[in-house]
Amino acid sequence: MSNKQRVPTIGFLSLGCPKNLVDSERILTELRTDGYQIVDSYHDADLVIVNTCGFIDSAVQESLEAIGEALNENGKVIVTGCLGAKEDQIREVHPKVLAITGPHSYEQVLAHVHHYVPKPQHNPFFSLVPQQGIKLTPRHYAYLKISEGCNHRCTFCIIPSMRGDLDSRPIGEVLSEAKRLVAAGVKELLIISQDTSAYGVDTKHRVGFWDGQPVKTSMVSLCEQLAALGIWIRLHYVYPYPHVDDVIPLMAQGKILPYLDIPLQHASPTVLKRMKRPGAVEKTLERIRRWREICPTLTLRSTFIVGFPGETEADFQLLLDFLQQAQLDRVGCFKYSPIDGAQANALPDQVPEEIKEARYHRFMQVQQQISQQRLQQKVGSKIWIIIDELDDQGAVGRSMADAPEIDGVVYLNGEFNVKPGDIVQVYVEHADEYDLWATRHIH
Repeated sequence: MSNKQRVPTIGFLSLGCPKNLVDSERILTELRTDGYQIVDSYHDADLVIVNTCGFIDSAVQESLEAIGEALNENGKVIVTGCLGAKEDQIREVHPKVLAITGPHSYEQVLAHVHHYVPKPQHNPFFSLVPQQGIKLTPRHYAYLKISEGCNHRCTFCIIPSMRGDLDSRPIGEVLSEAKRLVAAGVKELLIISQDTSAYGVDTKHRVGFWDGQPVKTSMVSLCEQLAALGIWIRLHYVYPYPHVDDVIPLMAQGKILPYLDIPLQHASPTVLKRMKRPGAVEKTLERIRRWREICPTLTLRSTFIVGFPGETEADFQLLLDFLQQAQLDRVGCFKYSPIDGAQANALPDQVPEEIKEARYHRFMQVQQQISQQRLQQKVGSKIWIIIDELDDQGAVGRSMADAPEIDGVVYLNGEFNVKPGDIVQVYVEHADEYDLWATRHIH
């Protein structure tokens, strides 16, 4: 039995106008983020989506023919787009279509896809978005995937065996998708990949073209180009390579969000070695200090694994010491668990479950105090937030320091005069371990 988890595949056909293309981009963005692979032939696809046009008779005809072809060639078809608004007309000609939705209803399209072709199993060790993060993202933010695969061979991970080595998307393609998402009303892009800092390494940072200008395929030039879109740009999964230093000034200048998500995984040199991870802890601490000097508003998020095979009490103590010194703002922690096909399963000295559990709680206790103190420092300050939703208490938003679903939120109780996607300045009045409470700051 192969350890590879089969990646479900979706065929996609987009007809009609540029607005339809924006909807298609949004659906494709979400599908890629969910872990589906997009294929360009009917035969390789588990399901085909046809995004139709219904503007004039010839377009209706073309859409109906495209649906018929997809049914003949594949058999499993979901229809969306303008013609989807005329469900009866489609059903009359093609009763076997699985589901039909109208235009701009990508949330429903994705719900149908999940129903007929369940998405790949979520695994916190290598899934790029939190399990609850794809609550079909609201219209004002979107995940932008810049590459597939990974060149690292961490012993706890099976991404390279599933998705291969790093494969960076052409920079022009990434920027075009970003521009279309902004045209669709997106106010915040979350940049994701298995290793964002490595973007372009596989292509030797070849020069691509965007808007007629040469652009280098690298994380820094990508950030510079995305900054020009005038929206919030948030970086995730940034390995601490030397060139990460070059994006900190962009954060200090307000071009991209002062937020870095760096998966450090541990702080003990022996554990890092067993994980096959880079990791000179003193160097990491020195760089964090330097980054904060350049950009004092920088928010640092990281993830760690406790109970990795061979982790001793002394190793774990080094990790707790590192937390105290690094003073990271946001931290996730996983107890090590074996994944089919990961090398770490074969390592000696597996840590007993009850010790893993105890270390997890000790870790979280230390970090919770740190996070709480760092949030407390924001009380009395003015910050910008993006509104995510309104409920019966008022508005709920996120600051530049908060990624959706994994970080905290900012509550604006009693504030109803805003809508999702608005970016407003607020005055912070109260904090707990994870969240802030604020009032609208009117100039």
